[in-house]
Amino acid sequence: MSAQRSAHQISTSRRRVGLWLIGALGGVGTTVAVGLSAWRRGLIDATGLVTALPLFRELDLDAPEAFVLGGHDIRQTTWQQTALELHQRAGIFSSELLAGCREDLEAWSANIRPGTLLHVGETIAALADLPNLPCHETPRQAIQRVQQDLQNFRQTHQLDQVVVVNVASTEPPFSTTEVHQSWPRLAERLAERRTDALLPASSIYALATIELGWPYVNFTPSLGASFPAAIQFAEQQGAAVAGQDGKTGETLLKTVLAPMFAHRHLRVLSWVGHNIFGNRDGLVLNDPRNKESKIRTKDQVLAHILGYKPQTLVSIEYIESLDDWKTAWDHIHFQGFLGVKMILQFIWQGCDSILAAPLVIDLARLALLAQRRGEKGILRHLACFFKNPMGVQEHDFFRQFAMLENYVTSAIGQPTRSAQPHN
Repeated sequence: MSAQRSAHQISTSRRRVGLWLIGALGGVGTTVAVGLSAWRRGLIDATGLVTALPLFRELDLDAPEAFVLGGHDIRQTTWQQTALELHQRAGIFSSELLAGCREDLEAWSANIRPGTLLHVGETIAALADLPNLPCHETPRQAIQRVQQDLQNFRQTHQLDQVVVVNVASTEPPFSTTEVHQSWPRLAERLAERRTDALLPASSIYALATIELGWPYVNFTPSLGASFPAAIQFAEQQGAAVAGQDGKTGETLLKTVLAPMFAHRHLRVLSWVGHNIFGNRDGLVLNDPRNKESKIRTKDQVLAHILGYKPQTLVSIEYIESLDDWKTAWDHIHFQGFLGVKMILQFIWQGCDSILAAPLVIDLARLALLAQRRGEKGILRHLACFFKNPMGVQEHDFFRQFAMLENYVTSAIGQPTRSAQPHN
């Protein structure tokens, strides 16, 4: 073993990092907690983790043993309880696995703090059962409260870094205005007590994180940091941001199959995608306002890849009995040589949380690395993880992954720096 490799292992083993989840007690957040615990205890292998591929072996990525978990939520429960519920309802964890992870889940559940209901939308607000959740904060007050929780988490556990990842339920679409185009203009409005919405909850969490200079990842279609003022602020504060809307199932297949049609010069006439699932996210998306945010990100990829827009239809329906098992049926009508029309159909059934959770861990590891490398602003090389990647118009999955490969190649062997606390 080389001296350089040995020194790398020592520095990695001594580092302690925090993963703070927004919507921590949902299906994805719970599966992240169970997955990290099981991985660090040797109860599972790294199947499903992109960063476990040989490509990433020489990068200075954090091992599972380095992580401490915490988060914000609006529900009164624990990771042990939500994991048990997923086991009973969806059958995705074994009893033996949960028993092996119990100690970590109990310890990490103590780090969960009450979130904000500021402009989350009626459907998400109806899920809240925590007593005394603040409902009338100004945006600045909500940001400061979130920051206090984040800083206490870092100090209590003596963490070198903390990354914040939003895995909460999808908010209704939020229309930005002129005030959201400039950080100075938005900043002066944050202390106002208003009846209309200046920012949705996802952006409160994003700005709180960015102001600390910490990395922020938006795994949801919600607004988060995906507007000019927030990106300007991230550049100013030296914070790295990535998002939005994790690409885990049907849309992943679209971004893999659509390039095939393009490269074979087969013309797609129509593409219909029907999605059914029944977990808590499905319940939220049963509200047409929240559903609109999701459909926007799922329906945009085809035109970008094909270079023209076929007739498309995307539907999302809540079927309670399916719980976390998402099923998608896609019907693709295409035209080939001599004008002959043909059909491709596929059915995709996957466990929503099992598909998403390893990507959250991947993104956390890569965002923490980016901060140590001194990167700030949008992490464009992470586009392959998202349906609507910030700062990137490319939607072909293979071209997106090539961006990540190029980044890894350039990063291998380059020194990183210790992350310093931001005042």
